[in-house]
Amino acid sequence: MASDTQGNRPLTEEELQDLVASSDAGARDPAGSVGLFLAIVAVIWSVFQVVLASPVSNLLLPGSVVNNSRQIHLAFAMFLAFAAYPALKSSPRNYIPIQDWIMGIVGAGIALYGYIFYQKIVDSGGLADDVDKWFALLGLILLFEAARRALGPAMAIIATIFLAYVFFGSSSWVPEVIQWKGASLKKAMSHMWITSEGVFGIALGVSTKFVFLFVLFGALLDKAGAGNYFIKMAFGALGHLRGGPAKAAVVGSAATGLISGSSIANVVTTGTFTIPLMKRVGFSSEQAGSVEVASSVNGQIMPPVMGAAAFLMVEYVGISYVEVITHAFLPAAISYIALVYIVHLEAVKRNMPTLGNRVVSMGRTIGGMALFFAGFAGLCYGVQYPVQFVISMMPGASGLVLSALIVLAYMALLWLASGVDDLVPDDPNAKEVELPVVSEIYKAGLHYLLPIIVLVYFLMIEQKSPGLSAFWATALLFVILLTQKPLKAMFRGQTNMGATFMDGVGDLWQGLIDGARNMIGIALATATAGVIVGTVTLTGVGQVMADLVEFLSGGNLILMLVMVGLLSLVLGMGLPTTANYIVVSSLMAGVVVELGAQSGLIVPLIAVHLFVFYFGIMADVTPPVGLASFAAAAVSGGDAIKTGFIAFFYSLRTVALPFVFIFNTDLLLIDVTWTQGIIVAIAATIAILVFTAGTMGYFLTKSRIYESIALILVAFALFRPDFFMNRISPAYEAIEPAAFVQAVGEAEEGKEIRMVVSGPDFDTGNTKETTLVLKVGPEADGAARVDAFGLMLLEEDGVVKLDEPMFGSPVASNLESFDFYADDPVQIASIQAPAEQPLKELIYIPALILLGLIAMLQRGRAAKEGEPA
Repeated sequence: MASDTQGNRPLTEEELQDLVASSDAGARDPAGSVGLFLAIVAVIWSVFQVVLASPVSNLLLPGSVVNNSRQIHLAFAMFLAFAAYPALKSSPRNYIPIQDWIMGIVGAGIALYGYIFYQKIVDSGGLADDVDKWFALLGLILLFEAARRALGPAMAIIATIFLAYVFFGSSSWVPEVIQWKGASLKKAMSHMWITSEGVFGIALGVSTKFVFLFVLFGALLDKAGAGNYFIKMAFGALGHLRGGPAKAAVVGSAATGLISGSSIANVVTTGTFTIPLMKRVGFSSEQAGSVEVASSVNGQIMPPVMGAAAFLMVEYVGISYVEVITHAFLPAAISYIALVYIVHLEAVKRNMPTLGNRVVSMGRTIGGMALFFAGFAGLCYGVQYPVQFVISMMPGASGLVLSALIVLAYMALLWLASGVDDLVPDDPNAKEVELPVVSEIYKAGLHYLLPIIVLVYFLMIEQKSPGLSAFWATALLFVILLTQKPLKAMFRGQTNMGATFMDGVGDLWQGLIDGARNMIGIALATATAGVIVGTVTLTGVGQVMADLVEFLSGGNLILMLVMVGLLSLVLGMGLPTTANYIVVSSLMAGVVVELGAQSGLIVPLIAVHLFVFYFGIMADVTPPVGLASFAAAAVSGGDAIKTGFIAFFYSLRTVALPFVFIFNTDLLLIDVTWTQGIIVAIAATIAILVFTAGTMGYFLTKSRIYESIALILVAFALFRPDFFMNRISPAYEAIEPAAFVQAVGEAEEGKEIRMVVSGPDFDTGNTKETTLVLKVGPEADGAARVDAFGLMLLEEDGVVKLDEPMFGSPVASNLESFDFYADDPVQIASIQAPAEQPLKELIYIPALILLGLIAMLQRGRAAKEGEPA
């Protein structure tokens, strides 16, 4: 691949599909009976996962199968990994060597070890015996080999290093700061393979319960034809604007993100059409590839269907998936808006031509798209009212009635689709480019929105589990794949319904295969990452990492965040996003929260996890190993390294946003009202556009250096108005610790009081500090409110000491790392009560005035130079 891209030769369609298969689904696809056998295994895996996610799984599957579904999930992944992924580049692709058959079957068998010998393990108290440990060791070796094939060597190497640390942590060659006593083979294997602390831990459980269904949903939606429909709609809406192919690539990739959780597959799927057209209007090969990379990798952060890591957040953070996508929505949306603006500025700077001969108003286009998205969101939200009406009118038969209504809606939309020609992919290299007309093609795929509406309804309105929501959406896709072609034929008066039905069966069969093969890498990544998580829980190295990071950063939160971001980027050079997220969040999420509290900043756990997630995604972009950049260069014929650097520059907003929402959690819509949320959304949108203009060096015309600096300052003020307001009028006022009870009694209900606690660390004995945020409750007086917090106070000689809080009280988990029985007391170091402060949003006024002055300067200069402002 590298030699092709360096030679500036775009890869052929066949080579591109092989590139995606090698990365996502396995390059080996033998013909004949062996190929059919592998297809059957993949289909069985998909069907098993669909049944497992169904509301009647307990009726259809034995309880032992449901309880051990993680083992079965990994067994399928292990077998298919050895069957579908060649061991080496020189290994055969048209047949499966005997050693791969043996490793696949043995690997699957050992993955099922806990299921087969369940009673034996239960009888031994869940611990490994002398036989178990050798099976477990062999299982780990085969797991690492399967991960090496499917994910590249980095994942297996990192997991091996962590496993070696488990055994040799007490060796003299291990740095003293991270030494530990080490573990026996039996104890380590018990922890990693027999219990649910290692390989079969939370990550593999999420892969089993949630991720598979969403990957399958995407594969089936793509097989139904939604991918081509989304791309055509994007080009119909935006293709005729200046820089239109690039704008369409951004919007098309955002829509394709619903279908594909893989950055590489997204690049190749949309890039084969968008990149040649971008080059046609004046983008260089590297720029065209970079736009596609920047928009494709962001598909993983765009709700409602985010990357696999988003489902892990549900378990790690302990919040619902609805809350995860609510917090993730605004940063993702403004990130895409900024990317559209980036390509607009590139087009304006280069005075690029437009494609086609239609004159299209940019304002009307943007207004029309905004209206469509608002209408679609309104439809997803509004569908609950007729549903509730049906349920209230006929509670016993509501399921049947609602199913019938969905079928009627589907039939009506399919009848509309039958009135226009089926959409076929366009040739971007054709001499005359005829971009589609939205008003002529939109009917062809409206029925593809139904499964998405069902998914969003169950997720957001019914607030069902992600797995059950994806099950109902996937079940509807089964119906669509089987019936859309024969029903269209019937509506068109054609007589080939039998043949078209068999075409639909073939599409469903292939979609089930694609879903399973696309899951191999994710399943192995979550299983292998479980070894790393297991090492952290077994050895306690997480606390050591906290001390190490605190030492290296000097306790500076920004420096520590930079280090976490760099760690994500470095690990991401060889790890897929999901595995990278698991590793870094396991090691660092708690550290950021703890050190933030020590420095007086309360960082919500979801903000830290999204921070790690964003930087994990960036690893697909950054050279020298950014896989999405290599894929884009393979399509464009440009230089892969240069493509990666330009894509990183285009993605600066994705780098900046995590730092912003760590310090301003309003951006994640945490604890904001509807009014505040709307104001934050408007301000953040303006801020990201201004930041983009500042970093691109072009606003209404080419910016001078001081104008770029001023634009970035405006963006900062809009993102962080509290930074300036706190310096004008502090949000909190210091009070004496002895007056704490009185201050709590006088505070209004719902207000927050900040308490800094100082005392000896339980592990090291060193004095440390942490900040508690105490929300004032409805109790009658200060003493009752303090009791409600769970604080036990003792005042001596002007010092307010703290006794160990009762287990389960609100502050117990925040203070558990203090040693309450040491010679030095744990005490209140300082108290900060809310102060009267003007609205921080007032800072928007001078920021917008400064923005207006810059606009006036540039408009005047553009008029003199004869440029269009």
